[in-house]
Amino acid sequence: MELDEFLAHLNSGSPVQGGGEAHQFMHGVSQEALRITAEINGSYHKPEQLRALFSQLIGQPVDESFALFPPFYTDCGKNIHIGKHVFINMGCKFQDQGGIFIGDGTLIGHNVVLATLNHAKSPMDRSTMIPAPIHIGKRVWIGSNATILPGVTIGDGAIVAAGAVVTKDVPENTIVSGVPAKVMRTISEEEMQ
Repeated sequence: MELDEFLAHLNSGSPVQGGGEAHQFMHGVSQEALRITAEINGSYHKPEQLRALFSQLIGQPVDESFALFPPFYTDCGKNIHIGKHVFINMGCKFQDQGGIFIGDGTLIGHNVVLATLNHAKSPMDRSTMIPAPIHIGKRVWIGSNATILPGVTIGDGAIVAAGAVVTKDVPENTIVSGVPAKVMRTISEEEMQ
């Protein structure tokens, strides 16, 4: 299996059978991600060096406006897609096998978890993983310690409050909070100015 074939399998939403070919390939990709994240997290790097390492991690260049404060963790990396003017704060954990898409101008707070894999519900098949993407719109703010679960879309301009667990799509220009996260209110026209 090649990387393109692996990503196509994941992006189709097809299950990854425990011990199967895609699962075995995933382990190899994970080893590369662990090596690169260890380098990112192991010592100080200038912003341009971090961008180069992050580009290597995700397999495509990030814009010069991208900023990251390590440490950062992922067990894949190759299915992360980042827009311009994105900031990722310390301690974030991205499980990106199912695909993570982050729009321009998005701010991600400390210790945010983006999880794109679920396990099969059947105890007899629990090692099977089901990928589903996370789509984060433009100018989104995700507060510290928030968790976004597989298959969630967060609309443009939304705010996810600190500590929220997002299990469902978030409408644009709304504020969500809680466990599970619920819409608290819409952001007013005055607040958008």
